[in-house]
Amino acid sequence: MEIDFAEYQLSSQLRGHEDDARGICVCDNTGIATSSRDRTIRFWTLDESNKRDYTLSKILLGHTSFVGPLAWVQPNDEFPEGGIVSGGMDTLVLVWNLVTGEKIQTLKGHKLQVTGIALDGSDIVSTSVDCTLRRWRKGQQVEEWEAHKAAIQAIIRLPSGELVTGSSDMTLKLWKGKSCIQTFLGHTDTIRGLAVMPGLGILSASHDGSIRLWTLSGELLMEMVGHTSIVYSVDAHSSGLIVSSSEDCFAKIWKDGVCVQSIEHPGCVWDAKFLENGDIVTACSDGIVRIWTTCHDKVADAVELDSFASQLSQYKCSRKRVGGLKLEDLPGLEALQIAGTSEGQTKVVREGDNGVAYSWNMSEQKWDKIGEVVDGPDDNMKHPVLDGVQYDYVFDVDIGDGQPIRKLPCNRSDNPYDVADKWLIKENLPLSFREQIVEFILQNTGQKNFTPDPSFRDPYTGSSAYIPGAPSKSSGVSKPTYKHIPKVRISDFC
Repeated sequence: MEIDFAEYQLSSQLRGHEDDARGICVCDNTGIATSSRDRTIRFWTLDESNKRDYTLSKILLGHTSFVGPLAWVQPNDEFPEGGIVSGGMDTLVLVWNLVTGEKIQTLKGHKLQVTGIALDGSDIVSTSVDCTLRRWRKGQQVEEWEAHKAAIQAIIRLPSGELVTGSSDMTLKLWKGKSCIQTFLGHTDTIRGLAVMPGLGILSASHDGSIRLWTLSGELLMEMVGHTSIVYSVDAHSSGLIVSSSEDCFAKIWKDGVCVQSIEHPGCVWDAKFLENGDIVTACSDGIVRIWTTCHDKVADAVELDSFASQLSQYKCSRKRVGGLKLEDLPGLEALQIAGTSEGQTKVVREGDNGVAYSWNMSEQKWDKIGEVVDGPDDNMKHPVLDGVQYDYVFDVDIGDGQPIRKLPCNRSDNPYDVADKWLIKENLPLSFREQIVEFILQNTGQKNFTPDPSFRDPYTGSSAYIPGAPSKSSGVSKPTYKHIPKVRISDFC
C-alpha cells in the first residue's frame, strides 16, 4: 500500500542540557520547555530571524533531582507570559512564572516520584509512583485518591474534561471526577505514555513495545508494532500523523497504522511531541533536543547535518561489537604501522564502522588483509542479548503484586551502583530499591570483594555508597514505607 508522506529531516539541535533530555512541553507558539536529568527545565524561543533555530531563553532551577513531566499554563492575569508546571524525582510539583523564571508555588504531598501532570481548568492534577492522583487548587491539595494498585506513569485530560491515567498495572483508566468509568485492558506491560488522538480516542505507549489506539468505550481500534524496546511516549497531530519514542533509539512516525519513517538517534529517545505546524521535537539521552521538519527551507545546513551524522556514527560505534569486542575499543589503522612478531600473527583494527582482521606476512614484512570480522553464531550463545546488545548477565526482576517481570542487564566490568541507579530511573522505580539491587548484583556476579569508592555521593540523595552488610546511616529523616519490594531472581547468566 502506497502512502503519501513527506519525510522528516533535521532542522535544528538545541544544546544546553548537561544530562538526558527527558520531557517536552510545547507552549503554543511561545516556545518549547524541556526537562532533564540535570535537574533543570529549559525554555527555548524561536529565532524570529530565520524561523528555524531556537534560542535558550530561561533556565528554571529549583528541583533537587531529575525533572520529568511538564505542563503549559496559558497566559492569564497571574501569568502574563504563561507558566510552567513541573514534576520531579524529588516528589515535588513546582509552578513557574515565565516572566521572572522563578518558582511561585511548591506543591508537597506525593511520597514518590511525580510522573504526570495535567491541567484541568485552573486546577493542577498530578500522578506519581506512589499510586495516587492528587488535585491542587491555588497552591493547596484539595483531592487525593489511589487511582491504581501500581505506579501511575502518565496522565492526560481529554477535550471533554475526563482524565485518563496509565499505570504499571498494565491498564488505562478513564476518570470522571474520582470515579473510574472505564478500564482499558490489553497491554502486557507498563503503560508509559498517553495522548489524545483527535476525533478518535486515546493513544497509549507501553513497555511491551506497542502503541495502541482506543475508543473512549475501551474498544481497541489499532495496534502499532515496530519498536524493538520500551516505548516511552506517543503524540498525535491534527493531520492524523502519530509519533512515538523508544529505548531502541528511534522516533517512529505512523500514518494509518503504518510506520512511514524511523528517525534514528544517538541514544534513547525519551519523548517526542508535535508542534502545531507539524514539526516534531525529540528529547534524547545525549542531552540534545532536536527539531525535525518536512519543510525544505527549514532543513539544517550542511554543517549541522554532518554534525548529527557524526554523533550517530560515534554512538553506533560505541555499541557495536566485533568478535566479542567493542568496536570503539579496537585500535585504528595506525596499529598496522607496528611490525608483527611472528608469521600468521593476527590483528583486528577499526576501519570506519567495521572491524577488519590482518595477518602478519613475515617474508614480506607487511600486514595482509584477511577480511571483515563479524560475530559468529557462538558469540551470541555465550552472552545473553537484550535490545540487541550483549551483556555478561541479564537478570529477571520481579517487583511483585502481579506486575510484569523487568530485565536488568549488567557486565562484569560495570560499577554495580551505576547499574542500579540507571536501571531504577529507566524503569521509574523508587531509588529506595537501590541497596537491594546492588547487593544482588554483587552476590550474583561474583564481586564479593568489590570496594565502593569512598568519595561517592548519590546524585539524588547526597548519601555515600551503600556497602552490603554495613549498618544503615540515619539521615534524621524518616523513610517512607513502600508497597512494592523487589524480589529478584536470575534469568540468564554465564
